[in-house]
Amino acid sequence: MPELEYLNLENNSLGYFLESEKYSVTNTTVLKDINLSFNGIDKLNTSVFHGHPCLEKINLSNNFLTDIHFDISHLKSLKIMDLSNNRIQGFEKRTIEHLNKLFDELNMQLNLSNNIIKCSCDNIQFLQWMVERSVHFSQKNRIKCRYDNETTILLATFTKTLLQLEKECGSYTMLIILMSVALLTVCITVISGLAYRYRWTLRYIYYMTVSKYRRYKPQNIDHNFSYDAFISYADEDKSFIVKECLPILEVQGGMEICIHQRDFLPGEEITNNITNAIHESRKTICIITRSFLDSYYCMFEFNIARMESIYSRGGTNILLLVFYDQLRAQDLPLVMLELVQQDSYLEYPDDEQGNIVFWDKIKEAIAL
Repeated sequence: MPELEYLNLENNSLGYFLESEKYSVTNTTVLKDINLSFNGIDKLNTSVFHGHPCLEKINLSNNFLTDIHFDISHLKSLKIMDLSNNRIQGFEKRTIEHLNKLFDELNMQLNLSNNIIKCSCDNIQFLQWMVERSVHFSQKNRIKCRYDNETTILLATFTKTLLQLEKECGSYTMLIILMSVALLTVCITVISGLAYRYRWTLRYIYYMTVSKYRRYKPQNIDHNFSYDAFISYADEDKSFIVKECLPILEVQGGMEICIHQRDFLPGEEITNNITNAIHESRKTICIITRSFLDSYYCMFEFNIARMESIYSRGGTNILLLVFYDQLRAQDLPLVMLELVQQDSYLEYPDDEQGNIVFWDKIKEAIAL
């Protein structure tokens, strides 16, 4: 057996056996030609040809192979590999790399005749490789390529067809890219639209989540709220707060009022301070002026209070709008105008008799 140069194992139904075993128990031979055709082989043991470095021809024709999964990298004399009449549609990248090495170093010839190669875009790299390496394929006129529509052509006339296929695949790839970009654009637009529509809901949830772990909690007054009211106002209206609101509501009314300039926790982010103040107050009073509408943080406080009403107070309105300036309806944001239309507001009268009624209503609204 060690001196054997030609071994014919044709038509022996060795397919199942050779999946895990070798056809020879001898580790090293001078075998040059092995015929394993007509054996029902669909997979070979990876090391089936190990120990046979002198192999010049391997005949695996008329089997059920779909790729070269066995090791051929050690074969330094291989001239011919016959894989005709198998089920090969294409090769894996690793297989192509091994074959290229054998083509370049040994000028090996590969017979793929009567295999039905897959002629499609997902197999185009293999097809291009076959055309580029066509000199290494024997019986090229018998290698077939089949399209998805079952049309079959021969490799001998394949070059022009490959060019057409490359164009079609390029167009198909571009179509996929354009459709993907369009779909991505639609998704981004929809998500952006939803995010914008529910921006205050998302921001409220975010700040409440953050404040859940970082909130400064003063001593509770009535086991529910730390303050009777949080007053939201623009800095330009500070004198009204200091000279009228605080003396009347705190000194005369005995209420606990929260204002940002006095009660916000130093070193804490302003957005967290705002969220905490609104959450810890029974009511939020917004002093509506032109400066208020122009202030980012005033509008932030207004919108966070709206979200507090919806998501933490069971839909109960905690907002009280006090119009300190005379403003037109068209000057107001839509969400604020909706509250005005629900009569959830007061106008500052700026006269002695009217002030008494005004502050009584403020106290009554806070106590509700």
